[in-house]
Amino acid sequence: MAVQCSSSVIFASHSPAKTLSSSQNKTLFLGSSISSKPSVVVAKTHRATQISCQEKTALVPLEQRWMFEESEINGPDIWNETWYPKGADHVNTDKPWYIVDATDKILGRLASTIAIHIRGKNLATYTPSVDMGAFVIVVNAEKVAVSGKKRSQKLYRRHSGRPGGMTVETFDQLQQRIPERILEHAVRGMLPKGRLGRQLFNHLKVYEGPDHPHDAQKPIELPIRDKRIQKQR
Repeated sequence: MAVQCSSSVIFASHSPAKTLSSSQNKTLFLGSSISSKPSVVVAKTHRATQISCQEKTALVPLEQRWMFEESEINGPDIWNETWYPKGADHVNTDKPWYIVDATDKILGRLASTIAIHIRGKNLATYTPSVDMGAFVIVVNAEKVAVSGKKRSQKLYRRHSGRPGGMTVETFDQLQQRIPERILEHAVRGMLPKGRLGRQLFNHLKVYEGPDHPHDAQKPIELPIRDKRIQKQR
């Protein structure tokens, strides 16, 4: 049965008593459940069905109007809309660049700080499924430090894919051979596993020695809040 809502009362044939609504009721404002569109109420009587239109006005309660501007009192609920970053919110050319000197810095603490900024977890706009982080440059990677006996006991394994192709080397051996790989391995393990993680890993630039080719990006010093990141000699 098609019904057009108007200010008058309409009588129709017998039908089960029910309520037809032009839109589902939803909570528009805090503490009130209202709808800005009219609803049709169907009431069954003895010989006919009476249909009447009820107009509901979307108004903000008086005690909550201080949170809204005057033009928003009769408008949609803008407080309960979930924000999601658009493409213009995470353009790579607009992202900041940081630089950090790894000299005498504890490997794990440095890697976790780098992963936080690459992931974007230090931002209020952090979104788990979007690349919102920055680029991080690490220099003097060969001077990164570890605690305890990890220099001789920490092992790194790689496999050639052939039977018996497992190669095992210690932290000290890998640091002498490819010092950049140590920090890359630590940060990669703290990033997501999948497409997003592979994309975020490209934001890490690790170099042996104090020089790097990213002067044009004007990197700034990486903010480090961990006071125990520097190894005490």
